[in-house]
Amino acid sequence: MWKKEDGKSQNAAEAVPTAVGGSSAIGGSSPVREISTGLPVSARAAACISQGIRIKGEVTGSEDLFVDGHVEGKVNLSNGSLTVGPNGEVKADIVAREVIVRGRVDGKIIGREKIQLWSTGNVAGDLQTERLTIEDGAVLRGRVEIETGKPVDKHDKHAEARGAAAGVSKGSSVSITSGSAAN
Repeated sequence: MWKKEDGKSQNAAEAVPTAVGGSSAIGGSSPVREISTGLPVSARAAACISQGIRIKGEVTGSEDLFVDGHVEGKVNLSNGSLTVGPNGEVKADIVAREVIVRGRVDGKIIGREKIQLWSTGNVAGDLQTERLTIEDGAVLRGRVEIETGKPVDKHDKHAEARGAAAGVSKGSSVSITSGSAAN
């Protein structure tokens, strides 16, 4: 005679209720098992475009976004942060408050506050930001424009000397030609 227990697969996982904060939703005394998806998702990302997703067009919003899939077109996150994951490929012009590149980006990146290129990052395009971080091993092919937002005082001779040493004429931006952090 057939029994319900015999119909279960030996390898099938049993559903265990989990809750945040250390207590179980049922009974309160059973152990809580944390489930990890294994995805390298940003802790702050409100939305995620995962590895199997491919988007063509314009992505707009004001929240944080994690891209580990393929995006082609334009990305505009008015007040958000964009993280391109290690498997992410973005062929788009990007405008965001903060941009973190761990994968590949082809296109212009405007990070109003900061741009970070991790060691696995690969960018082919121009960068425009206030702050830039490039780890060893990252690859950058393009121009970099650092905008401090602070105009240089024409009467401050020390600021002119510092700007001349950095290769800047009386302006508020610094331009660096293409290269690689690895070289």
